[in-house]
Amino acid sequence: MEDVGPKLRQTRVAQGLSLTSVAELAGVTKGFLSLAERGKTRVSVPVLLKICDVLGVAIGSLFTYPTEPLVQGGVPLYMGGIDLEEYLLTPVTEKHLQVMRTTMQPGGGSDGAYTLEAESIFVVVTQGQLSLDVDGTVTILEAGHSMTFSARTPHRWHNPLMTESQVLWVISPPLPLPVDVLTSGRF
Repeated sequence: MEDVGPKLRQTRVAQGLSLTSVAELAGVTKGFLSLAERGKTRVSVPVLLKICDVLGVAIGSLFTYPTEPLVQGGVPLYMGGIDLEEYLLTPVTEKHLQVMRTTMQPGGGSDGAYTLEAESIFVVVTQGQLSLDVDGTVTILEAGHSMTFSARTPHRWHNPLMTESQVLWVISPPLPLPVDVLTSGRF
């Protein structure tokens, strides 16, 4: 949240919205939102998406994107969740898919169910396991397993192991960006 929190605050202030009003509409406390805006707390994926919705911004607008087609290791990204690290592997110019790499510590995951403004999600486990709940159906994916599902179906996920797990997410099409980001080259 160190990078994302200040972006949320800047957006809120630019829109003339109070901390209290955004917190109420997002279903969180004023104190929690203040901590989130200062990058002092972790936010679940569903809560971060709700805050973005209240502010009228796409979650994709909070990302820092690679600018070249060759990406080494990925650009750190925060899309919400607990006990995980995420990296964006596709450049801002990619129009058909978006690839993210997630490393989860034991128990780490989305911390709640959510949907995305995309059509499909493909996930492949590269290390460990992933417990994936899609619309109430839980599937345990082992290393080498993959699954495809609708991004618009409520889903949640976590690492059920006592060791680190890693997955690759492919989202198609990419999460929406504001038009001005694409036209200005500001990424």
